[in-house]
Amino acid sequence: MVLPPKPAARPRKSKLPPGLPSREQVLKFIAEADEPAGKREIARAFGLKGQEKIQLKALLRDMADEGLIDGNRTAFHRMGGVPRVTVLRVVSIEEGEAITIPDSWQPDDASPPPRLRLIEKGRGSALKVGDRVLARTEEAGAGWLAYPMKKLATQSEQVLGVVEIDATGKGWLAPVDKRVRHAVPIADLGGAEAGNLVLAEPSGRSPRAGVKVTALLGDPFAPRAFSLIAIHKHGIPNVFGQDVLDEGVEAAALPLSPEHREDLRQLPIVAIDPSDARDHDDAIWAEPDGVGGFRALVAIADVSCYVRPGSALDREARKRGNSVYFPDRVVPMLPEVLSADVCSLRAGADRAAMACHLTIDADGTVTAFRFTRALVRIAEVIAYEDAQARIDAGKAEPYLQNLWAAWGKLEAARNRRDPLALELPERRVKLDEIGRISEIAIRERLDAHRVVEDFMIAANVAAAKALESKVAPVVYRIHEPPGPEKLVALKDYLATFGRKLALGQVITPGLFNRMLKDVTDEAEKALVMEAVLRSQTQAYYGPRNAGHFGLALGSYAHFTSPIRRYADLLVHRALVDAFGLEQPAPAGSLPPTSGLSERDRTDLSRISDAISVAERRAMEAERDTIDRYVAAWLSARVGEVFATRITGVRAFGFFATIIGLGGDGLVPVSTLGAERFAFDEKARAREGENSGTRYAIGQIIELRLAEANPLTGALKFEPPEGGGGRVEPRGRPQGLRKQGGHMVGPRGRPGNIRHQGRRK
Repeated sequence: MVLPPKPAARPRKSKLPPGLPSREQVLKFIAEADEPAGKREIARAFGLKGQEKIQLKALLRDMADEGLIDGNRTAFHRMGGVPRVTVLRVVSIEEGEAITIPDSWQPDDASPPPRLRLIEKGRGSALKVGDRVLARTEEAGAGWLAYPMKKLATQSEQVLGVVEIDATGKGWLAPVDKRVRHAVPIADLGGAEAGNLVLAEPSGRSPRAGVKVTALLGDPFAPRAFSLIAIHKHGIPNVFGQDVLDEGVEAAALPLSPEHREDLRQLPIVAIDPSDARDHDDAIWAEPDGVGGFRALVAIADVSCYVRPGSALDREARKRGNSVYFPDRVVPMLPEVLSADVCSLRAGADRAAMACHLTIDADGTVTAFRFTRALVRIAEVIAYEDAQARIDAGKAEPYLQNLWAAWGKLEAARNRRDPLALELPERRVKLDEIGRISEIAIRERLDAHRVVEDFMIAANVAAAKALESKVAPVVYRIHEPPGPEKLVALKDYLATFGRKLALGQVITPGLFNRMLKDVTDEAEKALVMEAVLRSQTQAYYGPRNAGHFGLALGSYAHFTSPIRRYADLLVHRALVDAFGLEQPAPAGSLPPTSGLSERDRTDLSRISDAISVAERRAMEAERDTIDRYVAAWLSARVGEVFATRITGVRAFGFFATIIGLGGDGLVPVSTLGAERFAFDEKARAREGENSGTRYAIGQIIELRLAEANPLTGALKFEPPEGGGGRVEPRGRPQGLRKQGGHMVGPRGRPGNIRHQGRRK
């Protein structure tokens, strides 16, 4: 069912003929009204007065008795529709708005339940899939709208877990979320067996009623299972509808010719990407201009040519917001026929591209830029490591040497700009051919990465400025400066070890860089870096420019990854419109325009909010999956001592991560021994009252791994001497494992279950 349009600011004025309406006229008015249609609105629309209003009241009562309408004098609906006040369940979040269906839908026929757009106050939905609300509903045009009155307890929200069978044969659901500590009883296994990864939902109103299994997902320890857990836990759309797949095939068949494109196939443009890249959005080229500067080109996949506003492809991409990358799979924003094939800039193949031409002067300043639609043929796709090795060995081709020389200019300009320089190590999980972990390590940061990064930044800045020059809509990538509260907290924290931060000065990235540069002790530098990182705000998308603090840029947009980010696709469409890059309409059923739709133009704020939420969802899912792989990798090393860095201190303990590997784990206060450790919230530290032993953020200490649970990604550490905690024998993993066909935890009991006399 087509969702209704956003409600109009004011109800339209009716031009209906005066006089008492017929039953058919009343039903038509109720169906087409832009606002709740009650007795007052009907009387006003038909110009009724005096005795006619009394007759209308009798007519409406008769229509209700005849089963034609339902409601009261405040608002009426056609009988068989949605009650005026009812309980709704959120089934999806689309463009930041919650889409709901009636929680109990039992129509006389087998028609699907109506979908209602939930109109919430503020920007973006505060609800999530599975939430239930009591709402006031109204029928408008082709669909329904709903206005929330009260959020209700969720009855049927699905939970993800692993089936365990205890010694009595009773089933339990062990959670895969590290924040959930207890297993719950299973009232209905639904055919599931011990060890199955399943979806379940509450089987009754009371938690004691347990859960019933609704879907079997397989073996939780099988290859690709960890990413599957994250996909279900975070509600990431991962199945394309047949209409989207069919449209992808149709779009992929669009003919390419240089007739309406700038032909750049003669240039040795190269794509430098990770060795395991699933798609290739971008490629670069540069050559000296003869006066100390460079002419450069950043070629980006022309996704807007294939994914048109209003198409099924576009609706699905907008809902997903971005691709999600896991060690074992990618959940793409676009079907693979586009994302991994036709749009991907493969070597030796003609590809449609959006070309950003840059003029870089001798100082590294971009003095001019222009955008064209082009036809490119990538000379080579090179892994970062291979490109770096060629440069280091002095055996690089001229086109690589030119790129490094041009980057030298861009790097000089970057250094003058002085963006925030924080070391943020990235964990990399390598899998073998059957999906088992072969290695987990911190990804090495090479100059090759910086080369590509600085070219991409230059193109992103050019895109933002180009659109601003045309007073065109822009989806900015925004990173605001730290807020006053975070700066005060940072100032108080730095003061605990004798460092000052004057809040009266202008806060710039360079200020933080100088602060870090002044710290010579590596342990203290780690403390300061961690504190600066925590003071930063989260980047987001929006149509109103607030600059990018971290990059020290006044205008910044994402232009370089339209295969995997919807924000970039919107920027491409805006460039198409602003610079007259539209091409003749393609044959077939795809929408004709590749620029911004009217809906895009008027709804950029809401769309930006939605893709910002989708980005955070993807980041959490990717991080959760890496945590599970790390825990699986470490589960055979329980009992070993590791060098760790403290990343957080709380009242209940502190968190630490293994240096060179990652994976945050908790050190509970109970493991620190009999001594009392006072919690200093300002200093983010704990200190022993007798020994003076101190645990603070950024500190490097040795800890023993006490537990590693692959299903939740949770780690637990304790001091090497054991403190007040118990250490399992070396090599014996904590958490769930298989034993005799059953899933058991430590000592052979169902994992994660706390025994409190509820089972005999």
